[in-house]
Amino acid sequence: MEQSKTDYKENPLINILLNVVIPSVIMTKFSTAKYLGEVWGLVIALAFPLGYGVIDYIKNKKMNFFSGLGLFSVLMTGGIGLLKLDRQWMIVKETAVPATMGIAVLISSLMKKPFVKMFLGQIMDLNKITNAFEEKGYNSEFESKLVFSNYYLAGTFFLSALLNYLLAVQILKGEPGTVEFNQSLGRMTLYSFPVITVPMMVMVMAIIYFLINTIKKHTDLDIEDVIKVK
Repeated sequence: MEQSKTDYKENPLINILLNVVIPSVIMTKFSTAKYLGEVWGLVIALAFPLGYGVIDYIKNKKMNFFSGLGLFSVLMTGGIGLLKLDRQWMIVKETAVPATMGIAVLISSLMKKPFVKMFLGQIMDLNKITNAFEEKGYNSEFESKLVFSNYYLAGTFFLSALLNYLLAVQILKGEPGTVEFNQSLGRMTLYSFPVITVPMMVMVMAIIYFLINTIKKHTDLDIEDVIKVK
């Protein structure tokens, strides 16, 4: 039987290996003249997250703004390295990508289409939740909590931008196109997971926990009642 695109499940371990571990090892250990060299070390290292993104797009048949920005970030990293642009451009790129995500989340609030609501709508029946709030007399309570959560999410992206900037300034050494730069970029990629990615995941989980608690507090619904079954 043919597998539908909704059956595709992302493997977190493979995600970390292809986007963090393998590129970091290649750039820190194999980008010297003895192995791959500066150029091929960078190209092969970035081929893993780029290939992962392309395959993910093919399997899902769609790409959202954030996934597209992630792929653009990988291409920018490669472009800065291969064109041997000034190191400052990499610092700008590392800061600008999460900052752009934060701005996009803020704009989604202003457009009355909070990103958190769109994300939650993928896994929960929002109409059922809204109706349950209205039946209890909390007509705008859920919407206001969604907007609050959206601002909180935007704040996490801006915090990530600050952490990215500090990490890049402290770790990036040398100029693009050199072994020293590739090795420091590999270290930064590796450190960014525990320093930036993990805290971001914790904050996103806190948002989801907050919204689930809000639903349970103001309605008679259990989480099993609103989760979409595919």
